[in-house]
Amino acid sequence: MMNKSWIFVILTCLAELVWVYGFNTAIVWWHWVLVVGVILIDFYFLSKACENLPTGTVYAIFAGVGTVGTSVMDVYLFGGSINLGKIIFISLIVLGVIGLKLADNKDENKKVMKGAA
Repeated sequence: MMNKSWIFVILTCLAELVWVYGFNTAIVWWHWVLVVGVILIDFYFLSKACENLPTGTVYAIFAGVGTVGTSVMDVYLFGGSINLGKIIFISLIVLGVIGLKLADNKDENKKVMKGAA
């Protein structure tokens, strides 16, 4: 069951990148309908991933992939620029998400240890 949950994590990350792309390319009303549809599918995948995995883990991965993926799309698909400052701040966001997850794990481990005692 855990492996299936990781597939939902991958799907939610991919769907997030699709709707972000749609935000940048939608020009007529039906494009926006598709974008909203992908967002709803994305939330479904996100909720399914959280059924068997810790929400903090799922969100940390979701946010990290979204941050890096959106930045890469901006540069390669939309002609955005990249510089040292952007790289540093994107890295800080990713490190912050990882740090939050690590701190969350410590709290979860303490709860488990208290429950076992």
